[in-house]
Amino acid sequence: MTEIDTSVPHSARIWNHWLGGKDNYPVDEAAGDAYSAVFPGIVTIARSSRAFLGRSIRYLVEEAGVRQFLDVGTGLPTVDNTHEVAQRHAPEAKIVYVDNDPLVLAHARALLTSTPEGATSYEDLDLYDPERILKAAGRTLDLTRPTALILSGILGHVADHDEARSLVRTLLDGLPSGSHLCVNDGSRGTDPVYEAAQDAYNETGAVPYFLRPVEQITAFFDGLELVEPGIVSVPLWRPEPDAATTPIGQHGGLGRKP
Repeated sequence: MTEIDTSVPHSARIWNHWLGGKDNYPVDEAAGDAYSAVFPGIVTIARSSRAFLGRSIRYLVEEAGVRQFLDVGTGLPTVDNTHEVAQRHAPEAKIVYVDNDPLVLAHARALLTSTPEGATSYEDLDLYDPERILKAAGRTLDLTRPTALILSGILGHVADHDEARSLVRTLLDGLPSGSHLCVNDGSRGTDPVYEAAQDAYNETGAVPYFLRPVEQITAFFDGLELVEPGIVSVPLWRPEPDAATTPIGQHGGLGRKP
């Protein structure tokens, strides 16, 4: 297994810190605290992104009837992981997690718990190798049946937008009609303080993450049927009753493959 580098901050571990987790190192806490000192709203963004993921999975299970999930760029285990939400509503659901971060791999056993009726698996693969991802996913999932492709906070790590779109398209091409794409990512053009904090983070030597205009996030869904209310700031996507609905610099949505 690749050695975990604890000398450079890592986005998955910083995200874990913002979510209140313990799977991080002092260098990650320092980077995360420096970021939140400039832009305290990043903690809200992290938690709102996680809440959006939970609501979208619940929609997929309860309203779209999806029972298979391919979660690429899983990140560190935290509360309400994909399999926990999906199997809470459909115990027979099957989930494949994909990530190539050594710390995520070290904690993968937390992602491999499953109901007796369902299944979970973890694949140590890279987003940049979509064909291998599909082949590996097919060992657990029946890719002739509708599958939800989840890309939560991962596409911002792909600097070139055309390349990011190509990766999404290749993964979707391997899934049948009735499958869904779930994306949420940081958005540019909503908060200059957020943008300044992210630009400063990208200069620290950590793996950079690029905020995108909402139009570019929307473009990931080209050719798909958008689920209402479309691509919106994540607190506005089918919010829970009485939940905060203040727009933030994180946009996402769901689209169905015709």
